[in-house]
Amino acid sequence: MEHLITSDFKLGIISGGQLGKMLALSASNWDVQTYILDPFINCPASQVCTHLTQGSALCYDTVIEFGNKVDMIALEIENVNVDALIELKKRGKPIFPDPEILRVIQDKGLQKKFYSTEKIPTSPYQLYENENEILNAFEKGELKLPFVQKTRTAGYDGKGVKLVKTDKELKELLLGPSVIEELTNIKKELAVIVARNTKGETSCFPTVEMVFNEEVNLVEQLICPANISEEIKEKAEKLSLLVAEKLSFEGILAVELFLTHDDELLINEVAPRPHNSGHHTVEGTITSQYEQYLRAIFGFPLGDTSIKLPSVMINLLGEPNHFGKVKYEGVTESMALSGVKTHIYGKKETYPFRKMGHVTVMDKDINQAIIKASKVKKQLKVKAWKNL
Repeated sequence: MEHLITSDFKLGIISGGQLGKMLALSASNWDVQTYILDPFINCPASQVCTHLTQGSALCYDTVIEFGNKVDMIALEIENVNVDALIELKKRGKPIFPDPEILRVIQDKGLQKKFYSTEKIPTSPYQLYENENEILNAFEKGELKLPFVQKTRTAGYDGKGVKLVKTDKELKELLLGPSVIEELTNIKKELAVIVARNTKGETSCFPTVEMVFNEEVNLVEQLICPANISEEIKEKAEKLSLLVAEKLSFEGILAVELFLTHDDELLINEVAPRPHNSGHHTVEGTITSQYEQYLRAIFGFPLGDTSIKLPSVMINLLGEPNHFGKVKYEGVTESMALSGVKTHIYGKKETYPFRKMGHVTVMDKDINQAIIKASKVKKQLKVKAWKNL
């Protein structure tokens, strides 16, 4: 169903972080009112939304009350009370993504089972209820080092993921139900953002390459287009579209993939919302991931995802040992470079490796964009007024 855009339409966005902020900014172009639900009164989206409700997305009653105020619900985070969303759906509230699909994606174990059932390639895995089960499996020889442990729920931005390579690390396992994956021989980590609207029409953004900070498992740099062959690019996009179609997904789905040294593609995991791997689309492609999300859930034709210019995105992370009120250094120097677009999220406090903003660097030559991005990374620092 196509939804009518009017000045009275209230779009509810659950969570008001940087993704919620950028989604609200995009919605404002269509004169759509944006209602944000977030635990923090001064969250990034508070600067730009129509109305802010302070509260937890995990509280059933809070989500129900919030949902009753709006005409449609969109998400910028997976960690939401699904039971409340299912009840709102029963009452006729349009919710994107569908809560039943969200329940699968929330749980990395259910995600893995879905890939296995649908014969979608993914890393070999095993499921364990707790750390004692993992240790018992290791002692029996059923599990060998090295491996990757992922908590089944609530992991994000590198949290809930642990690379276990030594006996010492084996004694420091994450608590709770986990997915254990074999350590994949990875050549590159890729991402494809897929949009699927309410009419079943689909579209892909160009495949990007992600470079991670190994210390905290956060994306440090994003390169678009990815430096891969046309054949691999087509396979990555086809596989990502397949995941969205098998899920009957409506909205925007970020699909993270491993490219092995044998040029095999494996699905790592998905995010049912705008994603860090699509920040560059605000300036780098004709349609941004945020506008595409709105087009998809409003039932409108999907936008053109063609690249305007090759781009590199770098996350602005809090400097090590810096805690407290934030200040940014090197802004003037970095903005002096051509093609540099800076986004400051508006978080008032910094701490080590917290995502505080991002910079997109564009150039006709991707190699020049990479060089400029490296300069920006050295110049632009996120610090506290008083550091430890």
